[in-house]
Amino acid sequence: MNGRTTPEWFDPEDDRTARAAWSRLAEPGDVAVVRCLRLLRPGHALLALMERSERLGTVLRDPRPVANWRARLSQVDPGRDLATMRRFGGRLVVPGDDEWPTGMALLGDREPVALWARGPVSLGVTTRRAVAIVGCRASSRYGEWTAAELASGCVERGITVVSGAAYGIDAAAHRGALAVHGPTVAVLACGVDRPYPRGNEELIEQIAARGTLVSELPPGSSPTRWRFITRNRLIAALGLATVVVEAAWRSGASITAREAALIGRDVAAVPGPVTSSTSAGCHRLLREGAVCVTDAAEIAELLSAVGEHPAPAPSVPVAEHDGLDEVDLRVLDALPVNTAVGVERLTATAGLDQALLLGSLARLEIAGRAARVGTRWRRVPFRRPDTLLDTPLRRSPRGRSTDRR
Repeated sequence: MNGRTTPEWFDPEDDRTARAAWSRLAEPGDVAVVRCLRLLRPGHALLALMERSERLGTVLRDPRPVANWRARLSQVDPGRDLATMRRFGGRLVVPGDDEWPTGMALLGDREPVALWARGPVSLGVTTRRAVAIVGCRASSRYGEWTAAELASGCVERGITVVSGAAYGIDAAAHRGALAVHGPTVAVLACGVDRPYPRGNEELIEQIAARGTLVSELPPGSSPTRWRFITRNRLIAALGLATVVVEAAWRSGASITAREAALIGRDVAAVPGPVTSSTSAGCHRLLREGAVCVTDAAEIAELLSAVGEHPAPAPSVPVAEHDGLDEVDLRVLDALPVNTAVGVERLTATAGLDQALLLGSLARLEIAGRAARVGTRWRRVPFRRPDTLLDTPLRRSPRGRSTDRR
């Protein structure tokens, strides 16, 4: 610090620069630093740390976090970090900025100190209606195809796709969004200036050019196992819902789903083959109450207020018995196709009173399903129409909120 109590860049009233410093001092998910910055302004808290004041330990009633932060003081140079971000076309986003995502507030004491963002799309705007699509790295072709289809379908419906830029399902989701020229957000477990994993470097650069890269870690930071775990809470908070496409029994995607449930976000899963280990985590989530989704329309329905954007029911071929009540179905079953029979025989075969039978025969005749031959009746051979039938049965997910803001 050049012999000074405080470095030249330090200004106790500059909360933005102070938050940049705190993002390097504290590990992601450090609840103590969030509590500290709620009680003290970021610049004043940083001054107390640099001057080795006992104020922070007194405020937190625990000196241990203070010792951890102090261990990294020599590495802190927010001016350098901010200059690095400007060189990469990035920026620092802090609470109170228009770009600060509203979902971060759901994390409570685990809210990030700041977010480092890179890309042309505003993080606040693009996450207003977003879904997290996540899954395992060792994915199947089925899973990757499904993730890409879901992502592209969501983008076409005005929904941003959030994921973690990892191999497998994450990468497939990002590619599906980019394929239809839509924005996508990648949450990294390292600095946004360091593409990781290296095998996805080209994909990550495409996201930086057309979407947004985001991390709570300052530039130059390396990924660690702990940072991969803690970044899952950000993915869950940025999406209005989390959709797991493929996941093993224990997986990072399942952790993201638990994080989403913990903050009150909807959790959905895509079913897979019952023999597939890569779908075991999805089936576990479904048993625990996750919503089953199979296409982007169902995801759009999940993200909307109940009844606002219902997914269209699938169209299926019309069957001969469609639209018939119990009596008409029994009479239709009793009618032969190749010969005509009398009313007495039909009452016995259908097991119905003659009055009921005659009324049903009249309805079937009007519908073109029965024909009179003198005093006898026969069935009219069924011809499937060109139109399809919209199946009416749909069930809304339980426990849905009517306000998605």
